[in-house]
Amino acid sequence: MQPGLWIGYGNDKIMSERRVVITGMGVVTPLGDSVEVYWDGLMQGKSGARNVTLFDTTDFDVTIGCECHGFNPLDKIERKAAKRMDRFAHLAVIAGQEAFDDSGLASVDFNRDRAGVIIGSGIGGLWELETQKTRLLQKGPGKVSAFTIPRLMVNAGSGNVSIELGFRGPANAVATACASATDAMGAALASIRRGDTDIMMTGGSEAALSPLGLSAFAAMKALSSRDVPPEQASCPFDNDRDGFVLGEGAGCLIFEELEHAKKRGANIYCEVLGYGASSDACHITQPQEEGLGAASAMRRALTDARVATDEIDYINAHGTSTPLGDMAETLAIKNVFSDHAKKLAVSSTKSSIGHLLGASGAVELVACVLAIKNNVAPATINLNTPSEGCDLDYVPNTPRDLKIDVAMSNSFGFGGHNACALVRRYQ
Repeated sequence: MQPGLWIGYGNDKIMSERRVVITGMGVVTPLGDSVEVYWDGLMQGKSGARNVTLFDTTDFDVTIGCECHGFNPLDKIERKAAKRMDRFAHLAVIAGQEAFDDSGLASVDFNRDRAGVIIGSGIGGLWELETQKTRLLQKGPGKVSAFTIPRLMVNAGSGNVSIELGFRGPANAVATACASATDAMGAALASIRRGDTDIMMTGGSEAALSPLGLSAFAAMKALSSRDVPPEQASCPFDNDRDGFVLGEGAGCLIFEELEHAKKRGANIYCEVLGYGASSDACHITQPQEEGLGAASAMRRALTDARVATDEIDYINAHGTSTPLGDMAETLAIKNVFSDHAKKLAVSSTKSSIGHLLGASGAVELVACVLAIKNNVAPATINLNTPSEGCDLDYVPNTPRDLKIDVAMSNSFGFGGHNACALVRRYQ
């Protein structure tokens, strides 16, 4: 860290000696249901946007979305258990199982009382809510399922993952809209640093691409409605952007205390350096137009990590493809990074997978980890004519070979919730 580049807030914070690393990852995304397939899709510049097939969209104003194509929970979850879960919990359990398998924990003994779960979701079991409301209206209250509440509650993701894996430590959920997964990961980081746990399964899951979800976001004018092929609709930072493409998916990561991971010979992907959060305190759905709250979250993450601005190599932007949001984030990055902003690679993988709402931060942190591992910055696809004022290096259309040691992931949600996470190459 060079003199004069420290940008702390308040009193300097002394980090705990307990360092936290990532030892396992799992995803279910519109590009595929494994980390390998997801990354391959990003590297090929694929889009997961299609015409929605999960339900009939004949009368809908918006008919496209980013589904998890071909996803069948029964491929990996026992039928009886699957019947007791909403789709968002199915996604969480399968992503969590991949992360657990990837971590190598299945083949070693560890204290499950010191292994916890915290998984975020912005909405929870929306499919179940719609299904049971229809049953109530059509068949009466006696026909509402006894599993309704356990399926729709926001903590069903973390609860079912805890049950499936036998993790007996703290099991919690976070609901801060599109910042949910990143806030969950921040809480997991804090739990291990404090010494409460040694292992945390963390991330986010969302399955809001339902009739009510799609129509409600369309009614807000939040979704892209341009007359273009679905694959071109999500175009963050582009002059033609007009809204996001609603997606679904899940991302889970194993956070582990460094010495615990080393002792069992775990494969270490990278180190989790810091987390920061803030509130716009401005508007329930619109970002603060100058990005002041987003800038505050980024500064807090840098301070927590004790990392200088010029040490950041890559930012996975929130970048939803909305006119207000993309501009506010660009201004926030300029505010925080000053001259270094023009040297950063900044891309939005939502151009490929759409907006996964409460799951987005986890799936995007996985992209950051793989960017460090492979020294490649994922592209922002569909970026042909940058909007006026969107003048950073957004890695347009083609992934770029780039030495990446420290990466930042941004997540900003309705309610004014801002969250930011930092990861670094393990050394």
